Amino acid sequence: MAFAPILRRASAAKSLFSLSRLSLGSSPSVRSLQTGASGDDRQPPPPPSPSSIAGYHVSSGGYMRGAVYREPNQPLTIEEFHIPRPKVNEILIKTKACGVCHSDLHVMKGEIPFSSPCVIGHEITGEVVEHGPLTDHKIIQRFPIGSRVVGAFIMPCGTCSYCAKGHDDLCEDFFAFNRAKGTLYDGETRLFLGHDDSPVYMYSMGGMAEYCVTPAHGLAPLPESLPYTESAILGCAVFTAYGAMAHAAEIRPGDSIAVIGIGGVGSSCLQIARAFGASDIIAVDVQDDKLEKAKTLGATHTVNAAKEDAVERIREITGGMGVDVAVEALGRPQTFMQCTLSVKDGGKAVMIGLSQAGSVGEIDINRLVRRKIKVIGSYGGRARQDLPKVVKLAESGIFNLTNAVSSKYKFEDAGKAFQDLNEGKIVSRGVVEIL
Repeated sequence: MAFAPILRRASAAKSLFSLSRLSLGSSPSVRSLQTGASGDDRQPPPPPSPSSIAGYHVSSGGYMRGAVYREPNQPLTIEEFHIPRPKVNEILIKTKACGVCHSDLHVMKGEIPFSSPCVIGHEITGEVVEHGPLTDHKIIQRFPIGSRVVGAFIMPCGTCSYCAKGHDDLCEDFFAFNRAKGTLYDGETRLFLGHDDSPVYMYSMGGMAEYCVTPAHGLAPLPESLPYTESAILGCAVFTAYGAMAHAAEIRPGDSIAVIGIGGVGSSCLQIARAFGASDIIAVDVQDDKLEKAKTLGATHTVNAAKEDAVERIREITGGMGVDVAVEALGRPQTFMQCTLSVKDGGKAVMIGLSQAGSVGEIDINRLVRRKIKVIGSYGGRARQDLPKVVKLAESGIFNLTNAVSSKYKFEDAGKAFQDLNEGKIVSRGVVEIL
């Protein structure tokens, strides 16, 4: 299976300077920053009708490139788009880097249904270029034009019943609109092809592109001390690991943990578990190079499941008890079962790996009941409260970004990046640079 990109009507995007110059004449948010007016003082024109493609793009101008998925197991295409426009409480970002994640790969292989054609990519860093009309002035103050940001793949609306309770990871609009329809929360995409204005859907913000639009609640400031490229993984790999450790596993100092599947998310779990004070940290995989890497990320023990029984080895390491927490980061029925069998009585089996649609995991019901085994799903963190904490962990050096990123690619090589991921050639996490 090949994912090498095909160049289709690709052209260099407008420079940031050119875009900013155009925006100064049309974007209310940029005008207010230039004149010193507050967000409440602005009187912007009404937003363009979503059905009017000409009106939608009339004030942005310029083009960009994006990596498009069209059909399962077909090459990505690099295609030309109108530079997208943000709407209320949304932000246009000049993308600097985008991580390479198995979630995208599941979509590209047709294992998870998603609207197509779509722009893939969902863990980004970038620079704020424009605010949508009528955007809250506090958002503008927090993310001024030119500021550096990192984006979470779960982009909370901030107002639904779950967001109101602080459960951003269960945001109703994110699942009802983005994951179900490939749009943002007005039911419209922000992406339109340059040559015929055809709409293209968005996997999260559609981050594998030179520009992207994301709801402001899914962003956090990125300090100058952190690099754009390596920091991209904060928005999914590290964010997902943090959510699993903090909210699902509730790791406490001295807990023992086994992580099954040492890819981008699994390797991040090792570092987060170490930061939370876990004692025995057991890495399980079938590739020796990933297990060697795991030792540098906090693993105290490693198990090659291709060479020995993983469950028996985990129990041996823990004196026959099993671990307090086992994490499954692959999304396979076999590793689901290994995860549930690896925990001690009363332990937690945390599932974070996505699987092919319809996959089913088995568990011994009597053991589940008698031994009070807890099986918990965890999709990601809570953007407004967790993403800033994840950034702080990286800024302080507690989470080592350099060790967490093993492969870097140019934007034109996005297809190769996913090919390498599919073939198991990326040891921890790969990142596409779109600088």
